This record gives sequence, structure tokens and C-alpha cells, in this order.
Amino acid sequence: MKSFDDIVEHIKDIISAENPHKKIFDKDVATLLGISQMNFATMKKRDKIPYGELLDFCAKRAISINWLLYGQSPESLIDATDRFYRVRFYSELSASAGGGGEAEAHICEDVVIDPLFLAQLGGEASLKHIEALRVSGDSMEPTFSYDDIIFVNRIMTDISRGGIFTIQTDNGLLVKRLQRRIDGRVDIISDNKEYLVEQAHPSQIHIIGRVVAKFGSAD
Repeated sequence: MKSFDDIVEHIKDIISAENPHKKIFDKDVATLLGISQMNFATMKKRDKIPYGELLDFCAKRAISINWLLYGQSPESLIDATDRFYRVRFYSELSASAGGGGEAEAHICEDVVIDPLFLAQLGGEASLKHIEALRVSGDSMEPTFSYDDIIFVNRIMTDISRGGIFTIQTDNGLLVKRLQRRIDGRVDIISDNKEYLVEQAHPSQIHIIGRVVAKFGSAD
């Protein structure tokens, strides 16, 4: 995984290729990503990577997010992208690792991924069932942190063997670890031990899909 500084410099290279006669500064990158200069400076100091904003940037340019995070030659972006794969990304939809996220999203973009990441998603045949969205909140730390991007397979809804799923409840859209109990109820588990385990009847939970991969701070 590249550092924040490395990613910023890589974005500058990409923007410079689009604007060869203009010198690109940090403030230009911040504006392009939709981040205030103050927040941008804080992220840079803390080496906190804004995954959601980067995914937006890549989606709009049909650039592989893997290239940006793990380092590729900017000169090869356009031609090489033709060999890559696309996943739906709901940039304004969040699954809450906390109090509840928004259930509906109207903005969907295609984000490009490379073949090395494809295996984590279950292969090419699984792509039509995969959707990406943001995580908000801290209840699933250290597994997921705020603004991580998770990839959800919508046809994987069987919780009999447990795992991490996005679910719709009365509290909104959540990302939680689920475990079926002997009595038929479901334990809704937060990986952050500061949060208590909740229980629900299966009828109170709508399983959206299983989380199969992520881009995040622990990658």
C-alpha cells in the first residue's frame, strides 16, 4: 500500500498528463477530491488515505483503484485499463459500523479493478453480484474503519456459517458479524469489544450480502 504522500504525487502525475502546461499543487488535488484544504493537510500529516474520494476519482477516469493504491505507471493507465474489470460503487451510500446508515442510494459509478484483486471478489462470474460502498462508524474496528470501502456479494445471503454481512434493520444499513444461535435467533456482533452483542429474530433482518473484500486502513 502506498503512503498518502505517494498517492498524492501519483494523482499529480495523472492530472499533469491531462494539463501538461499547469503545475499541480496539493490544493489542486484536495479540490479535485472534494476535500477541504484543512482536512487534506490533516490526512496528509496522519497518513490517512481517503478511500471513498479516491474511488470516486478513479471511477470518473476509468482508472483502476489498485493502480493508485499500489503503484503503476501513469503512462500505461488508458491502454491497460481495457484489460481490467468493473464493479458498481455507490459513492453516497454508507453501511454503518455504528448507529445505522442510509438504505437508499441513487448515484452508482463503475470502479475499475485489476485481475489480481478479482480473485478476492470470487472471480469474473461474481462481478455482476458485487457492489462497493463506504463504511462509517467504529464498531467494526479493527476489521473495518471509517471510510473503508467494502465489496459486498448480494447473492451470498446464507448466514448459517457466520461471517460479516451488510444488513438492513430498523436502525438502518449496517455492516456486522452475524452468527446464528441454536434457538434460531441471530447474534449481531461488533468486532470492537466496546460494543455489546445484539440479538434479533431473522424476520427483523434483511441480509443485503456478504462482505468479501475491502480497501482500507489495514490493507
